[in-house]
Amino acid sequence: MLTENFLKGRRRRELSAEERQALESVLTPPVTLPKRRVVTVRGDVVSRSTFLISGFMCRYMDGADGQRQLVSVETPGDFVDLHGYPLQRLDHDIATISECQVAYAPHEKLTELIERFPHLGRLLWFSTLLDAAMHREWIFRLGRLDAVGRVAHMLCETYVRLDAVGLVENQSFAWPLTQQDLGEACGLTSVHVNRTLRVLREAGMVDVADRIVTVLDFGRLASTGEFKPDYLYFNDELRTP
Repeated sequence: MLTENFLKGRRRRELSAEERQALESVLTPPVTLPKRRVVTVRGDVVSRSTFLISGFMCRYMDGADGQRQLVSVETPGDFVDLHGYPLQRLDHDIATISECQVAYAPHEKLTELIERFPHLGRLLWFSTLLDAAMHREWIFRLGRLDAVGRVAHMLCETYVRLDAVGLVENQSFAWPLTQQDLGEACGLTSVHVNRTLRVLREAGMVDVADRIVTVLDFGRLASTGEFKPDYLYFNDELRTP
């Protein structure tokens, strides 16, 4: 099932079998996108929304000076641009970070789906509200945390999002982001990110090597990043480590 990870750990149990099948039915066959590929440009009119089956994607904006700011990182199970359905165009760019497998939901089919299954429509709406909640947390992170806190928060968020869809093993997860990517998400230079990761490693909280993140002490990492997972709206039984 292509949408196996959609809202996994977050109210997926509220979807009936009929609703799950209906959502599957509107998706195109999966396609593979190469890494570091721009897939949507700001101002583009969009007629379909992208469901991320595997890999990492990002939304970003470029400043006049050419400096890029990541405004979100998308992980498996996310609708990358579902907000484009009511907005009809995007105000940011979208790109792959790693090689990705995606499927598309044409907007005319989404309209039919929501009219037939209003409860499913509300859960699709819920998924866009999750994006908004994460955006608020990213604003807090950039505005109130120091460099070490920003990186710690980003790593904690990624850990629990991937853990919810079964992509954390032995407290480790694949991490295709470069130090430049992490800097663009946290408002830091690559050099500053390198120093910050060293601080976290030497403190025994986390190790990042060979595109793998291993969280050594989640509690201390979360405390350092002032990370509280309530804004991710996980099911009550899903606990952070």
